[in-house]
Amino acid sequence: MTALLADIPLEPAGVPRGRAMVERADWAARSFATYDIETVRRIAKAAAEAGEKHASEFAEAAVAETGFGVAEHKVLKNVACSIGIWNTYGSHDYVSPVVHADRRIVEIPRPAGVVLALTPSTNPVATTYFKIMLALLSRNAIIISPHPFARKVGVQAAHVMRDAAIAAGAPDGCIQVAEEPSIPLINALMTDERVDVIVATGGTPMVRAAYRSGNPAIGVGPGNVPVLVDGTADLTLAARRLVASKSFDNSILCTNESVVIVEERIEAPFTAAMKREGAYVLEGDEIDSVRGVIFEGDHFNTAWVGKSALRIADAAGVKVPKATKVLVAPFSIVVPEEMLAHEKLCPVLGMVTVPSAARGIDAARAVLRITGAGHSAAIHSEDADTIMAFAAAVRVLRVSVNVGNSLGSAGIETNLAPSMTIGTGFFGRSSVGENLEPKHLVNHTRIAYSSDERIPMADFAGLSPWQAPHGPVPTYPIASNMDDAPQLVRANGPASESTDELRDEIRKLVIEELRQIIKG
Repeated sequence: MTALLADIPLEPAGVPRGRAMVERADWAARSFATYDIETVRRIAKAAAEAGEKHASEFAEAAVAETGFGVAEHKVLKNVACSIGIWNTYGSHDYVSPVVHADRRIVEIPRPAGVVLALTPSTNPVATTYFKIMLALLSRNAIIISPHPFARKVGVQAAHVMRDAAIAAGAPDGCIQVAEEPSIPLINALMTDERVDVIVATGGTPMVRAAYRSGNPAIGVGPGNVPVLVDGTADLTLAARRLVASKSFDNSILCTNESVVIVEERIEAPFTAAMKREGAYVLEGDEIDSVRGVIFEGDHFNTAWVGKSALRIADAAGVKVPKATKVLVAPFSIVVPEEMLAHEKLCPVLGMVTVPSAARGIDAARAVLRITGAGHSAAIHSEDADTIMAFAAAVRVLRVSVNVGNSLGSAGIETNLAPSMTIGTGFFGRSSVGENLEPKHLVNHTRIAYSSDERIPMADFAGLSPWQAPHGPVPTYPIASNMDDAPQLVRANGPASESTDELRDEIRKLVIEELRQIIKG
């Protein structure tokens, strides 16, 4: 018997925990899917209010744990992604059936079920809040897998919303968080066939791993936002908006501007306006020094994610005024070999001058060929023809006009859907081309009558298969000895080759990112 057991492979610690989390989420999802709209709204509002209450506390905690960004800016994002999401979608109904009498169709909303949410270290609280709110509004159970580098604050944020949601009537297990994320645990969650959809926000390798998991996935590609300033723009306002946007949370949002493209005829006054707003324009060897600090070979050094312009300048040996918010690095041509034309998650802005707006559009297209396809772009202009030509030419799915793109394309300072997950569509190899919102976590069963109006259609007005739960929501059954359960259990069989590849890919991307961060 001992010999036979020895032939059965052992599962690494984390795999049983992952399976238990998914089982619990599946139980919760099936219960939650029967709730009526009023109960769902009560739960979502309670979670939103709890998140808002801790917005400032968690903003400071995120900066302390990760070293990324600016606490006061993170407060804005945390509020926007908690009570802000409620204010935007609380009146929407993702629950009740809809009767289209003219089309003779009845639509019954059906939640996805179990959502696995991968969250980044750059926006750990806002993204956690955002994805939980979307899940609650659409009656989905959600498992949060926080980035290891922002584990503590990510877990705290999830717990605050979980406790509020359950107190308001949500089923036990509808919000869970991987408190000790590990490669085996993440792999077990991503590959479990009971996970109905993965919502991945992070680097390209993580998003690709989500798509390769075998489960449906919604992922986003990287940003690398070009911004065109043409000769018709209000240069003072353009400079003010651009500096504010590029310095917001030390440029940690993927929607931050990466390269500003300026018509030659306005270069001098625009540069002067940028300086007045707190930008420092690098010259000569200063450009090479800053480039050498923030890039290692052919990739961005993640040690500088979310660090201030002053810290970067100091590391590069460049003396700048204490009020400097953004470093502007001019370069001559947009080519892949020029690293300043790549995405920079820090307040360093590349700058290129062009002879005309038409050539500026060409330069913006070149930026997006390097990376950032499908994501976003921005333009400061008063000319409708130029704005239309720009939007039609660049391969992105959102273009901000006369507004900072960090909060513009994120829907906080525009009327786009407020979002921490920016769908890049077919251009960016993503399954979603919009800013993610609750509707993307819902499908619909459609009752379709014959188009022949002589065939009578039943009256569905006021009918709904969902109802408020009667009595207290039962607690998910957990074995009394669960905490003492062994961390190594027998597997049903050997892991598949694809699972091994996915595990290796997740391990490599996490280790590499942490290695780069620790260097700083």
